[in-house]
Amino acid sequence: MERIHLAFEMLRLRDREMPGQVACTFFYVASHEGCHKQALEQELGMTTASSSRNTDLLSKGRVGRGAVGLGLITKEVDETNRRRQVLKLTSLGKDLARMIKQTIYD
Repeated sequence: MERIHLAFEMLRLRDREMPGQVACTFFYVASHEGCHKQALEQELGMTTASSSRNTDLLSKGRVGRGAVGLGLITKEVDETNRRRQVLKLTSLGKDLARMIKQTIYD
């Protein structure tokens, strides 16, 4: 349990007030690289509004609200279905995921 606690603290270094739902969103994207936002919603039982809010915070922030994003994921339009968004880790997100894995598994 101590290792899991340390992993969460590594994520919280990016945002000390990070809600658990945002952390769950990061862990889901990190373990399902290239997933669709709708799959995340279904798997985690989130509304579209919640998943948008969480992925905005993890990516570039909330447009028009002045909130700066964490730069850990990207949200891209799926070229096969333009109504869907594909979620991927940025290089910063990959580095963080790698450090968290090392903390938990080593």
